[in-house]
Amino acid sequence: MKPAQKPSVPHFSSGPCAKRPGWKAENLSAALVGRSHRSKEGKARLKAAIEKTRKILGIPADFRIGIVPASDTGAVEMVLWSLLGPLGVDMLTWESFGEGWVTDVTKQLKLADVRVLKAPYGEISDLAQVAKDRDIVFTWNGTTSGACVPNGDWIAADRKGLTICDATSAAFAMDLPWDKLDATTFSWQKVLGGEAAHGMLVLSPRAIARLETHKPSWPMPKLFRMTSQGKVNEAIFTGETINTPSMLCVEDYLDALAWAENVGGRAGIMKRSKANLAAIEAWVAKSNWAAFLTARKDIRSWTSICLVIADPWFKALSEKGQVEAAKAVVALLEKENVAFDCGHYRDAPAGLRIWGGATVETSDVEALLPWLDWAYGQIRASYKEAA
Repeated sequence: MKPAQKPSVPHFSSGPCAKRPGWKAENLSAALVGRSHRSKEGKARLKAAIEKTRKILGIPADFRIGIVPASDTGAVEMVLWSLLGPLGVDMLTWESFGEGWVTDVTKQLKLADVRVLKAPYGEISDLAQVAKDRDIVFTWNGTTSGACVPNGDWIAADRKGLTICDATSAAFAMDLPWDKLDATTFSWQKVLGGEAAHGMLVLSPRAIARLETHKPSWPMPKLFRMTSQGKVNEAIFTGETINTPSMLCVEDYLDALAWAENVGGRAGIMKRSKANLAAIEAWVAKSNWAAFLTARKDIRSWTSICLVIADPWFKALSEKGQVEAAKAVVALLEKENVAFDCGHYRDAPAGLRIWGGATVETSDVEALLPWLDWAYGQIRASYKEAA
C-alpha cells in the first residue's frame, strides 16, 4: 500500500542541502545587499561569520579562518597549490572527490613524489600506511560513498608533514580534532544548509609557517594567493576576502550559525545528524532489499548516507540495468513529492544517497522510509511485468 504520510520537507540532497528548519527568505531582510563588502558594516558581518564559526567548531585561537572563493573546491585548490611541494605527499582516496584531488596533484601540479592510497567505494584507505614525514591529503567524509575516517588517532602528533583535510560534509556534524589538522576546508552548503559558492579555509600555525617559507615553483593565480612579500596576508583571515562575496549568502550563513547555537552548538548538531542515521540503520536492519554501501559501522557516515540494493533480482541485472532501475526508484519518489535529489552520485555504485545532516528532521527521515519500500516494490514489479 502507498504510505499515507509524506515528509514535511522532502529535501534530501547531499548538496546544496536542506535549509534549516523554519527557514524563510524573510530571515535575510537585514542583508547588506547593495553595499560594499569592504564597508565597515560589511567587514563586520564577514568577521562575525568567521568568529562564530570558530566558536561553534571549537577552533583554536591561533588558527586562521578565511572565507574564500568557489566553495569547498576553491578552498581545497588554494591549499594544494599553495602548500604542497616541499615534501612527498600521501593522497588518500576512496570516492570521487578524493579522486579529483589525486588528479590535480598528479596531472596539474605534477608532483614527483606522490603515493596514492586508494580504497573502493564503501571502504577507506589503509590508514596504517600513512607516513608522518609526508604531507597527507584526504577527505574526512566521503560525500559520494558514505565512508568516513573514524577519528584522527591515525595522524601522528609529531608529524613532519602537513595534513590537508577536505571536511566539507563533516564540518559541524563530526568531531574534528584540530590539533591533528593543518589545512581544513568546507563550505556553507552542507551541514548548515547555507548557500553555495563560498568556501571556508582553516589553517594551523604549522600551515602558516609553510606558507611563509615555501614558494611554489608554478605560477599562482590571484584567487589562490595567500601571501604578500613572503608573509601571510592577514587581511584574508579577518574578513577582507580575496574576491567579492555575496552579502546575501553571508547573511544566510549567519542565520544558519545562529540556528546551530540554538540547537546546542556542535554537540546539538551532531546529535541531530546521528539520530537520522540511527533511523535509517533500524530500517535497513529489517529491510529485505536495502543495505549500506559502507558495511563497517565504525566508518559509516551519518551525513551522506549511501544505500545499495541487495536484492538478488537487482544484482542479476546488468550494470546499466542497475543504474536505470535505481534511477527509476528516485524518479518515482520525486514524482510523489516525497524525496528530491536522493540518487547515487554518478561515479558511485547504483543505489540511493540520503542526506542526514542536522538540517534534516528525523521525523522526515522516518516518514521517508516506508516510501522507499513502496517505490522499490513498484519498480521491481514493473520490471517483472515487462519481462
